[in-house]
Amino acid sequence: MCRNIKTLFNFEPPASELEIRDASLQFVRKLSGFNVPSRANAQAFDQAVQEIAASARTLIASLVTTAEPRDREIEAARARARSAARFGSAS
Repeated sequence: MCRNIKTLFNFEPPASELEIRDASLQFVRKLSGFNVPSRANAQAFDQAVQEIAASARTLIASLVTTAEPRDREIEAARARARSAARFGSAS
């Protein structure tokens, strides 16, 4: 649905509050169609971000896996390699 929302589960170190909030914000932006809401919609927008972030924290905390935690640097390198293969080198 939204390419800017990254997987947050099973990483070492765990997802930070900022990462969870940013993913929640991106989700609300996608659903609402607003990048920045009007004053009339700001309270509903901010409340939705807070509620989704709380749900995301609950979800991440309750998930279980037997897989080893993924390394953020390795995953970032893989993403860069996929991007270079798809779009070409940015040199």
